[in-house]
Amino acid sequence: MDSHSKVQKIKLNNCKLTEQSCSVLATVLSSKTILKEMNLNNSRLLDSGVKEICEGLKNPVCELKILKLSDCSITEEGYKALASALRSNPSHLIELDLTGNDPGQSGVKQLSDLLQDPNYSLKTLKFLSSEAEEACQYVKRVVSKNPLLVRELNLSEHKLDSTHKVKQLAALLEDKHCKLNIIQMNKNSFTEEGCAALTSAFNSNPSNLIELDLSGNKLGNTGIENICLLLKNPQCKLEKLKLSDCGITGENYKTLISVLRSNPSRLIKLDLTRNYPGKSGLQWLFKLLGGGMGNSVNISFLTTPAAEEAYEYLFKVLGTNPLLLQELDLSKIKLGDLDWEKLAALLTDSHCLVEKIK
Repeated sequence: MDSHSKVQKIKLNNCKLTEQSCSVLATVLSSKTILKEMNLNNSRLLDSGVKEICEGLKNPVCELKILKLSDCSITEEGYKALASALRSNPSHLIELDLTGNDPGQSGVKQLSDLLQDPNYSLKTLKFLSSEAEEACQYVKRVVSKNPLLVRELNLSEHKLDSTHKVKQLAALLEDKHCKLNIIQMNKNSFTEEGCAALTSAFNSNPSNLIELDLSGNKLGNTGIENICLLLKNPQCKLEKLKLSDCGITGENYKTLISVLRSNPSRLIKLDLTRNYPGKSGLQWLFKLLGGGMGNSVNISFLTTPAAEEAYEYLFKVLGTNPLLLQELDLSKIKLGDLDWEKLAALLTDSHCLVEKIK
């Protein structure tokens, strides 16, 4: 571009630019021009192309103020190159758009650090869609943390009964800029539609999540089906899943346990306490516990230690599973150390089918 050019804005979005194209653009940025804005959105620049652009950004004569690189297939390496370039020439760029890219583990922090430093002109750093950004701001307000810069998020007992708000949160959770390892969303009052959106989001961005707590929310059939899709996903690294008091019934047990029996996963702990499996759900549960899979997954289904102690004791003295009995005959058995409080804890548990006791 001629040094006398009056062009201040270049739009090359959706132009299928290549690394060679980026080399030319770097030359433009390194020339003394009045170019202030460059839009390269929706081009597969890759990290190699971004590095070429960075060579131009580093040049002291570059006065570019706005750079748009949305959906350009940029990864952590490209983010690092951009951060390095802005450190080399901090005085001009004020807005950078990187939505739709994948920053890896450190890309977001490297660029976010520049926003906090008064020595840099950068004022606007865009990583998220407008919907996801609204959710990000909501999370910042309620927990005083940036969800893009932490690995654990606890939103338990924050009311999320608005489907619109939950869908915004889902947009955040499925974005590649969100790298949460632990998500606690206990008692959030989701609607079934909102829960379906959330569980679908977990499946869209599964590779970082190792612990998920959705206890106290009514998941519905769609929520359980989406959880099962997550467990079947080869990229899923989930180790702990808490689904206590989620309204899971017999058919849902069948769906969930069928997946656990047929698909190897990293899951080591599953909490199903306070649900209502009925006879069919219990039968599926004990099929899992009786097979090889039950040895690798620690499944909690009884609510209290007292109920667990009573269950183990009765199983031993009766020689059969007391939870599957509708009539419990203890008339010829010495209860020994089993007190009535422990027995009551078992008999009142939602996983116990006993209707009559002798």
